[in-house]
Amino acid sequence: MDQSLENKIKFKDKLINFCRINKFKIYSLILIFTLIAGSLIFIKYKNEKQNIQAAEKYIEAGIYLTSKEKTKAILIYEEIILSRNKFYSILALNTILEKNLISDKEKIFEYFKILEKNIKSEEQRDLLILKKALYLIKEAEVQRGNNLLKELIDKNSSLKTLAEELIKK
Repeated sequence: MDQSLENKIKFKDKLINFCRINKFKIYSLILIFTLIAGSLIFIKYKNEKQNIQAAEKYIEAGIYLTSKEKTKAILIYEEIILSRNKFYSILALNTILEKNLISDKEKIFEYFKILEKNIKSEEQRDLLILKKALYLIKEAEVQRGNNLLKELIDKNSSLKTLAEELIKK
């Protein structure tokens, strides 16, 4: 019993001594962890705020589109694409393509490039390539569209069967 009491006292003295010697290091670690946690919280808050703004802009563009104000809608959709939001920029491009809002092929290809650079997920990238191939085929550039579809087939994408069906047609 005496020995365990002595061990507890020795351990306590060692711990106090360790804290005195390494006080600067301990405070530095606490400060670093606090700064990292604060930075992560700030980044998450900023991303959420940007996502909410992109969602509001997307809805606003949709309202302009339904009220026959295409130029305002196009400007907002372009702004969303250039904001590089991972979700709403793809939706904005899809809306532009589906509603034939922009007829300039070069501008559309520029938007595809922006989104291809921004997308990290392989599935989303494959879906964007498929969308680009369909756009090319629609714009009478069948060979380029088929080349993109063959790329999807060659890399054994999850869209492989769909790409094969499209090439057959």
